[in-house]
Amino acid sequence: MRLLNHLPDTIDAWARGAVGAFDTVREVHGRRAPGTCRVWELTRPDRSTRFIVKVARNATAYRTETFAYRHAVPAVPAGGAPLLLDCEPAHFALLLTAVPGHPLRELRLPPTEEREAYRRAGALLARIHTAGELTPQRRAAVQEVLDRAPQRLERLLHVCGDRVGSRERALLRALVAELPHLGPLPIAFVHGDAQPRNLMWSAAGRAAWIDFERARFAPAVQDFVRLAAGPWADRPALRSAFLAGYGRRPGPVERHALRCFAALDAAGALVWGAQQGDAEIVARGRRTLARLTEGEFA
Repeated sequence: MRLLNHLPDTIDAWARGAVGAFDTVREVHGRRAPGTCRVWELTRPDRSTRFIVKVARNATAYRTETFAYRHAVPAVPAGGAPLLLDCEPAHFALLLTAVPGHPLRELRLPPTEEREAYRRAGALLARIHTAGELTPQRRAAVQEVLDRAPQRLERLLHVCGDRVGSRERALLRALVAELPHLGPLPIAFVHGDAQPRNLMWSAAGRAAWIDFERARFAPAVQDFVRLAAGPWADRPALRSAFLAGYGRRPGPVERHALRCFAALDAAGALVWGAQQGDAEIVARGRRTLARLTEGEFA
């Protein structure tokens, strides 16, 4: 991955027209392969203000993220997520405020502070989950996605090939086959990629969620999958802190749904991680698959 510390000319002109002068440009996420986004951090000459320019991976991601910033982020307390300052549809570009801090996955915090970071993250996610209007059309669209989940799994397994064994395939199929028939689940406007890489934490003790390109209406518990597959796996205190901030614990049907969604996420992680050369995502998929097989995922 090659990072470029300058913006493409057309995007540079657009950004300067929106926010004025900046003299430092740092690309913080470069395109690894087709279908991934690019992100730059811009800094004013006096170092007082930073901005983020994000070029979405495609038109769908651009529309999804702009919708999230316009309709969901306003429900979050100030500083709990970036704000959308401008957008440029011709280039799928968004201009955002930069929230303070660093991704939680990059930090080594004292246990008490880490639990507080997860508690505040849970409180913010609860606010995101209440955003937007769940219309009958959107509820029907959620069910349609659940109905198609088994077909999606089959496509992922086809790409995985022999990286997923026959016993593992049978388990994934059995779990994902339940998704269309689980019964009523609380539906929310989910972040879609809630995990430590997208959770910012500052020295002032402020949490913020970033990267809303997968935000959508979906079962609320789906936002817990990547947390359960990652930091919660060996740190139940972090799970407890997060859910305390969130304000409720998943019920029995949601807990079972979490396993079913984790099965689909594991297959997706194995495919996406391999395609993007992201060893961390591949490892998450393998770990989730192992925990599901051993009956330990919860």
